[in-house]
Amino acid sequence: MGMIVKALASTVLVLAVSFGLSNLATAQDADVPAVDLDKWNLVWADEFEGQIIDPDKWTHETDCWGGGNEERQCYTDEPENSFVSDGTLKITALKKRTTGHALPASMRKTRDLAKQSKTQPYSSARLRTFANGDWRFGRFDIRAKLPGGQGVWPAIWMLPSDQHYGTWALSGELDIMEAINLGAPCDECEGGVETRVHGTLHYGGQWPDNKHSGSETTLDDIAAWHTYSIVWSAGVISWYVDGEQFARQTMDDWYSDSKDAEGRILAPFDQRFHMLLNVAIGGEWPERNGNGVDKTGFPKTMEVDFVRVYECASDPELGLDCISL
Repeated sequence: MGMIVKALASTVLVLAVSFGLSNLATAQDADVPAVDLDKWNLVWADEFEGQIIDPDKWTHETDCWGGGNEERQCYTDEPENSFVSDGTLKITALKKRTTGHALPASMRKTRDLAKQSKTQPYSSARLRTFANGDWRFGRFDIRAKLPGGQGVWPAIWMLPSDQHYGTWALSGELDIMEAINLGAPCDECEGGVETRVHGTLHYGGQWPDNKHSGSETTLDDIAAWHTYSIVWSAGVISWYVDGEQFARQTMDDWYSDSKDAEGRILAPFDQRFHMLLNVAIGGEWPERNGNGVDKTGFPKTMEVDFVRVYECASDPELGLDCISL
């Protein structure tokens, strides 16, 4: 694979020989949490050191559906909306009137549905690792710099790869990090400005009988690089920012109404999930404050320095020996 693995320890990178990762380098970023390499084995990574988005790791979703949340963007595979340069992935939302499929690929069941189009006032990108990176339990570290502004909604999250228990949210959704309206005025926020990021689970019944639960923390500098992490073990999921835990949920907090999940107390978070990275514009959640979308300040870009996935070295099947960083 030939990519450079940047150091997760305080001074050096570590060779991951089985993945062809080479070259030692020095890490100088304080926000990158150290990894105990006796505890965690690196199983998948993208350091974005190449010239293009790696098609063996990421694919684009292309539609103007709005995510089921009344979002205002079309997701495209155009280079202006997502590209790699200077060692980082850029996902960029543009104020650009765009037309595309009215429905996501999974909902285009007939030729007539596939022909339906929709136009949105913004364009952006949504990348996923489906079929290229699908995991059941592990540690996930993503270092990113988030865009701000009223109506801007960057997200790092995971969806089930097999829909084992049924359609959303029977099979779950795991949000590693979401942020809305960063830097915008916020009456309920300390200091009157939005600085929160959220970690959330979605589960329960099929929409509209879905449930969710989660927690939030504040960023000391919303314009800086931060490392967003989860540790997902059988029956336990914990969330971190820059190595500091801010949330934990257990199997007592989630469930699935699927008949297939009867008696399975870990459901739905006991199956394979894949990762998604995107920047949405508008939608029910960010516009709930009544302020819509601020049309100034575009483009809006989320930069991603790396995505790293580890498995618990001593218990790769369930991860129960590794329930924290």
